[in-house]
Amino acid sequence: MAEAIDQIFITLKHFAVAWFPAGAQPYASALLSIAALVLTFALLFGLVTVIERKGIARMQNRFGPNRVGPFGFLQFAADGIKALTKEDLVPRAADRIVHFLSPITLLFCVLLTFAVVPVGRNMVLLDFDAGVLYFFAVGAATELSIFMAGWSSRNKYSLLGGLRAIAQMLSYEIPLLLSAIAPVMVVGSLSLVRMVEAQAGYTGWLPHWHALTPWGFAGFGIFLIAAIAEANRSPFDIPEGESEIVAGYFLEYSGFKFAMFFMAEYLGMFALGAVGITLFLGGWTAPLPFLTWVPSWVWFFAKLLTLVLLFIWVRGTMPRLRMDQLMGFAWKFLIPLALVNLVTAGLWRFLPGGAARWLICLALVGGAYLFLGRAAGGGSRPPKRVYRYAN
Repeated sequence: MAEAIDQIFITLKHFAVAWFPAGAQPYASALLSIAALVLTFALLFGLVTVIERKGIARMQNRFGPNRVGPFGFLQFAADGIKALTKEDLVPRAADRIVHFLSPITLLFCVLLTFAVVPVGRNMVLLDFDAGVLYFFAVGAATELSIFMAGWSSRNKYSLLGGLRAIAQMLSYEIPLLLSAIAPVMVVGSLSLVRMVEAQAGYTGWLPHWHALTPWGFAGFGIFLIAAIAEANRSPFDIPEGESEIVAGYFLEYSGFKFAMFFMAEYLGMFALGAVGITLFLGGWTAPLPFLTWVPSWVWFFAKLLTLVLLFIWVRGTMPRLRMDQLMGFAWKFLIPLALVNLVTAGLWRFLPGGAARWLICLALVGGAYLFLGRAAGGGSRPPKRVYRYAN
């Protein structure tokens, strides 16, 4: 019974494909898989926007969406209709072709990244050996579309936002890639499906997740921080710093084009979270051996929503960084720590198992964290705050 529920979507797809002629069945299968993937993450985008607005409102002691639909959860549908009906304004001096293509390119590239993400057992659109390489290669094209938006608008604030975005995304893409190389080295494969299979076992009640090793824990932390920066989320939302550059690279976009940028940003966050889950948290595997009866796709989306809630929490509680702080944090701390973590992953792979391997890897990662933290902070502890009150 549990196996049938786990594979229910695969069964339904096979049932639907069987209605098509034999020659059209491969195309029907591909179209159904693509449609299911796009609709699932599009619906998730709408629900997460409402959850985020409600969550941040709760943190700030105010009301969130509460009018449209039950408890306000249809607010995303009202916002989508409003975006569709708003006027599309294009600056007179803008490069209209590039201005039009930028949001389409961004959304298209983000959607392509989901093709290699296994969302459940036997539930992946493309399973090939270079899945990790494909994900980061396609995802890198989003930087070009963001610069296209800033440049084509013929607005100095938009151009400044685009340049900020390129500088930030290039800087944080390096630790993002370096942190992803560590599990690739240990597993010996670039396939995301193989990555999940390598973490599917248990030692007693403890799963074989990479995040439960010294190098995996450090790599997962680096990946999460770099993913937040890549998604332009607070506290790394400098490209959209409305208090400094009005609205960033999409300042001159309105209506549905603006909604496409908004959607692409959230889908990019989902894609990065999904790959982080696959590389470090076992993908769709259960956290405990007696919970394997729960459908695999339930575990995948539960982990993804947990990461999304963490991103929302960070956005609601942390202030925006300065540009020099943001760049220095990437180049002086994250990148060196990611390089040390690669060495640690190599030692973990070839050292014999036991307490000595744990101690060596913990000392290497922990020592690098402490040393780089002090070096990035100027080499000394910050002075103690002294509060003075008027008499």
